[in-house]
Amino acid sequence: MGQGGEPRRAQAYDGELGAAVARAQDGDEAAFAVAYRIVQPGLLGYLRGIVGDDAEDVASDAWLEIARDLGRFKGDGAGFRGWTATIARHRALDHLRRLRVRPRAATLEQDVLDLPGRYDTHDQVVESLSTERALELVRELPRDQAEAVLLRVVVGLDGPAAARVLGKRPGAVRTAAHRGLKRLARRLGGEGVTDDGPRTLGEST
Repeated sequence: MGQGGEPRRAQAYDGELGAAVARAQDGDEAAFAVAYRIVQPGLLGYLRGIVGDDAEDVASDAWLEIARDLGRFKGDGAGFRGWTATIARHRALDHLRRLRVRPRAATLEQDVLDLPGRYDTHDQVVESLSTERALELVRELPRDQAEAVLLRVVVGLDGPAAARVLGKRPGAVRTAAHRGLKRLARRLGGEGVTDDGPRTLGEST
């Protein structure tokens, strides 16, 4: 997990990520590598939740598109995470259309399931999940809930950013993520999980 103590979270790197993206847009290849290292773990976890074992191939396709279109991106570190997740999702859905299978939730990699302590429901669910158990449980979620949980928890997007990726209203995504996490908590026997409404998923902006 994180190094020595507190879980690490994607948002903690947004300043560094934004600076790296800006340098990469000016042609700095080393800066692009920094951006890749910050974004790739969450992106790969998200793709594993949609395409399973084909995640590495789909991620490679997504990064080719990200590199090609980098000059067109406008925004900060958080915006870059949302933009890359959108591209990855499109590549994943294209891949699934080619396979003619429905998207499925697959393994949530434990090392990308780091969450801040103030998210009670998230914490209790994530601390109880082994990779195998996550595979079982997330596969049982309806697709909208599975994708919302993956984007919020694994990629680390806030509600509005996750909604943009999914092409839905933020309230619908918050509700889907909340229901998915509650369902996971119930399956894990989390009677002590708090039910504070959408607030447990972060600011409801």
